[in-house]
Amino acid sequence: MAYQFTELEKEFAATEERLSREFSSLNTGRATPLVLDMVQVESYGSRMPIKNVASVSIEDPKTLRVAPWDSSLIKEIERSIQAANLGLSLATDESGLRVIFPQLTTESRQRLVKSMKERLEEARIAIRKSREAVWEDIQEKEKAGTMTEDDKFRGKEDLQRRVDAANKKLEDLFERKEKEVLEG
Repeated sequence: MAYQFTELEKEFAATEERLSREFSSLNTGRATPLVLDMVQVESYGSRMPIKNVASVSIEDPKTLRVAPWDSSLIKEIERSIQAANLGLSLATDESGLRVIFPQLTTESRQRLVKSMKERLEEARIAIRKSREAVWEDIQEKEKAGTMTEDDKFRGKEDLQRRVDAANKKLEDLFERKEKEVLEG
């Protein structure tokens, strides 16, 4: 009986998606609305993402335009972006905010790459934990007699192939983002 890896594949896909979202939310010196996705704004007694209270658009390669649907939220949006500590400059006018992405220095690029490596390692750890759980399950099935020893070793090889493929995807994500950060 061959082992079913569907749950493992879902976990790997979720880990890859989470890492991709984390990388896209990093300030690389280029204006992208994704950087503001994690910022929560106090609005009418509840906290919600900026995209739920304002339109966010790219004004130029270094500037985003945040136009709240209710102008009374401009100060709260400004406060929330500053509190998020994203290293962005803000300019407020009567219709909204300009979010300015400063030019990254060599030092800040290196700090950003270091942070990305930490996030990559966290994703790799999640992959390893998933692998260990599946390997334990395979061993238990073999001990229980629902899986032959040959199937166990085939399952182990298949598991390792899937883990290697997932780690390769994570590494590719990191390399693409690292190139974007370092080249600016």
